[in-house]
Formats: sequence, C-alpha cells, structure tokens
Amino acid sequence: MEVEIHGTCDTRFSKVQAEFAEGFRSRDELGASLSVTLDGLPVVDLWAGYADSERSQPWQRDTIAMLYSATKGMVALCAHQLADRGFLDLDAPVADYWPEFAAAGKSEIPVSWLLCHRSGLHAIREPLPPEALYDWDAVVGALAAAEPWWTPGEQHAYQAVTFGWLVGEVVRRVSGRSLGTYFREEIAKPFGVDLHIGLGDAEIARTASVTQLSPPPEFMDGMEFDPESPLILAFANPAGLGDHNDPRFRRAEVPGINGHAGAHALARVYGALACGGELDGQRLLSPEAITLATREQVNGPDGLMGSNTRFGLGFMLSRDTPESTFGSSAGFGHAGAGGSLGFADPKHRLGFGYVPNRLGPSSMEFGERAVALVEAVYSELEST
Repeated sequence: MEVEIHGTCDTRFSKVQAEFAEGFRSRDELGASLSVTLDGLPVVDLWAGYADSERSQPWQRDTIAMLYSATKGMVALCAHQLADRGFLDLDAPVADYWPEFAAAGKSEIPVSWLLCHRSGLHAIREPLPPEALYDWDAVVGALAAAEPWWTPGEQHAYQAVTFGWLVGEVVRRVSGRSLGTYFREEIAKPFGVDLHIGLGDAEIARTASVTQLSPPPEFMDGMEFDPESPLILAFANPAGLGDHNDPRFRRAEVPGINGHAGAHALARVYGALACGGELDGQRLLSPEAITLATREQVNGPDGLMGSNTRFGLGFMLSRDTPESTFGSSAGFGHAGAGGSLGFADPKHRLGFGYVPNRLGPSSMEFGERAVALVEAVYSELEST
C-alpha cells in the first residue's frame, strides 16, 4: 500500500527513503520509524504508517513502540556506565554486589558472564505465577536461588528475558535505583533520549500497539511442546510474558525486552557510541569502556537457541551474513524480536535505529525489513 512518508532525509540517502516506503508497499509494514546519524548528526529521520492495527491512529514522530531485545543494549549501557565511573567491577563476582546470588553454587560467577550470556541462568525452573511478571523482587529472588542449568562459563545460552532482571538487579544494587530509573536519570534525560524502560501515563498515550509476536522458529521446528523445557521456560516463565499491549506490562520494568522508543532514540545513542562515546559535548561512555564492551566474549552455537551468535559484553557483534552485520566488522548493537534494530558502526561513525509495530517472526537475526534498510544505507555510503 502507498503511505505518506514523513520526516527528513538527506539527499545522499534518497534510496533509503525509497526502501522505507517499499516496506509499506511490499513487506506488510504497519507503522515504523527509521533514523540514521553520521558523526552524531541526523541524516535520516523518517516515520510513516499507523500506530494501531485498525489504522486509525497515524504514526507520529513522537510515537514510541516496544523494542523487545533491542532494549538489551540499553541495559548493558547502564552497567558499562557504572563500570566506567568506577562504581562496578565487571570482573568481580555478582555476589559482591548481590549477596543472595551466591546460592546454589553461583558465588564465583562474575558480572561479565551475565552480560555475555554465560551464567547458565537463561531460564527459571521454578514455575512463577502470572503476577510475578510485575513483581521485580519475586523474579530476582527466584534467580538468586536458582541453580544454573550447567556449569557457568562453559558455554553461552541467550538469556532472552532473564538478562534484564540479572543485569538490572546488579545496577539496582550498585546505584540504589531500578534499571529504568537509572536509565532515565543518567542517560535519557541528560542526553535527550526518548527511550523508556517502564512507562508513565504520558508515554503510554503515545505508544503504538504491537501485533502478535510469532514464536521463535525453534519452537515450531519439529519440537514437541514441553512446558518444562529450558527453551519454553526461557520465553514463557513467568506468565507467557503477558500481553505486551497491556498498560500493566508497559508500566512494569522488564528490561530484557520492554524498552519503548522511536528509531531516533536508538540512532542517537548508538551514534554517540560510534563517535567515541560523546553526545553534544557530554560523555556517555569513554572510548576505553566502549572497547571493553565490544570485545568478543563468545562466538559460536548458542546452547539454548542452537543458532550461531557472537557477543561482547551485552552487545551483539557483527557476523558475516546480511542478517547479522552491523554495517562493518567493527559494528555492534542489538536486534529485537519482531524486527527492531539499533547499532553503532564506528568505522563509518554511524548510528542506526529502526522500530516497527508489525512484528515479524521472533528471531535473533534481523528481519527482512531491517536487512533491506541497512543494505540501502550502506549502498548510499559506498556510492558517495
């Protein structure tokens, strides 16, 4: 379908705008925003479509939508900022900051293993009631008491949802603030970033509804449904992760998945990281902290999902396929189930953000819409 594309686009990136429009014509886009920065300055800032499935509410520039796992990059940023400021040692045991975590043989797990998915805590065995989704203490208490699924550090397995609670509780213990509050006070407000983990009334009023998220392919690929399998538990305990359009879910902090933003927020943050960590003269992270955050920690088959993944400390790193390349070999960021994507490319000093509300299949790879947009950006870069 034809839609009106709103926003601004540098003439150097006219093909990017055309590709964004093509998503609505041929890739079933409902509503979305797209943003690209170069040297910290916006060169693409586009939005179009609708914020609801009924197509009654036009997508505006300040429309925000759920990021799913693209939120994880922002969670990692909070931890790295605390480490950069000298408040957190990423090599120290988690239990130094969160003593209860030492239970069940976890006393030696370092904070870094939470960030790179090597903790063995990718799922919670203990069945949690639906209301636990909104009870931070209940979930982190279950994680503190939990026995790892295997010897920590021996392999990596994607902490699809537990990542946010694990890293978020360390942030809370160190800073005295919840992950969402820390992000708001130390990153969003000082740096003018319209990204939120836990929404208030004003944010809920401008939040796009997301369509139903399809199960990961691993759920459907000849598997018998076993409610006690680690794969099912990783995504569905507690509460099947609830209704993602429910105001209760939007208000809660589930920082592994429920950040909300527009594309310009992701591009602004990653644009700063692509330029050495500065944003409008303020320091987001030092260059040394960025180097540490993006140093390869794991590379190979994921013990839960089966697919090959490559991670630094909290950030996905580029691999050599179109569905997993963050612009260049130096790129890093995070994709979100359903399609959202944010990344930094230090080689080109580029930040990228894409946020849709029509969700594609859940996957750790980029969706076809994001791949087409990234390829259009780099096609234009190479031609100038």
